[in-house]
Amino acid sequence: MAALSGLRVLGYGGSGLAARAASWQSFPRPLTHRGHLRLAVQGFGQRGRQLSSEAKGEDELRVRYLEGEEQGIVVLGINRPQAKNAISKSLVKSMLKTVDSLKGSNKVRTVILRSDVPGVFCAGADLKERAKMHPSEVGPFVSKARALMNEFANLPMPTIVALDGVALGGGLEMALACDIIVAASSAKMGLVETKLAIIPGAGGTQRLPRAIGVPLAKELIFSARVLDGNEAKTLGLVSHVVEQNDAGDAAYKRAIALAREFTPQGPIALRMAKLAINQGIEVDLATGLAIEEACYAQVIPTKDRIEGLLAFKEKRPPRFKGE
Repeated sequence: MAALSGLRVLGYGGSGLAARAASWQSFPRPLTHRGHLRLAVQGFGQRGRQLSSEAKGEDELRVRYLEGEEQGIVVLGINRPQAKNAISKSLVKSMLKTVDSLKGSNKVRTVILRSDVPGVFCAGADLKERAKMHPSEVGPFVSKARALMNEFANLPMPTIVALDGVALGGGLEMALACDIIVAASSAKMGLVETKLAIIPGAGGTQRLPRAIGVPLAKELIFSARVLDGNEAKTLGLVSHVVEQNDAGDAAYKRAIALAREFTPQGPIALRMAKLAINQGIEVDLATGLAIEEACYAQVIPTKDRIEGLLAFKEKRPPRFKGE
């Protein structure tokens, strides 16, 4: 294993965890076992953005901040019915803007991505728009779409995607960028780019093998095969599969139920656990354990940890504040 002399954990400063905001973008790229290990772990705060229960953002992306028992859950609903939620320049721009606003907030506990269009999650790239692009424009657009998937994957809080309909090409790549995939049994999903003589370009060739293994990923991409929810569950592509209901939102309801399980837990702990898993899975075990140790060190000085101990002692539910 590489020497750990380069390990550096950035603390929160003398005034505590909530003293200042921090950007998730400051986290390093996946670590490797070569060279010195450097892990920058910073605190999480709010950038001064005020959250509300009202829908915000562009009409193509509806953003809802849930309240009551579901407070802390943010739902992103893709809404391009005329194009089966296909990924366009404007949708990428709206999603990047929204993700940027979410990642700096310590009020957001879980993000759920869903479709507001019945029967479809996302049909992939907007091919009508793509056909009008000059060849020189295609590469930069795909790079921006790939950046969007990376930004979504790097959100510090847990993310869940609800597939209540078709998720093809870029639509499945978007789902693969989330922590947990919930699908209706009737959902259809696949990386079908080879049918168009191209390859998945927004992370599919990398995230699918990590999800289901290299041989199966190659088989699905080479054949452009489309799976239903049950088949996807058998292969380990989705975490949960549910029978579709009359309203067509069974996967979304299951996602909400999962998010409600996450909400009571310590928000900083969830973020540190996600970071430790995401970074650690890319390296050897010894380096991964060092990453875990560094992440654990960040929860020790938090007020939430003390609150957890007091709540246990007093036999009451903890009241975590993300501090």
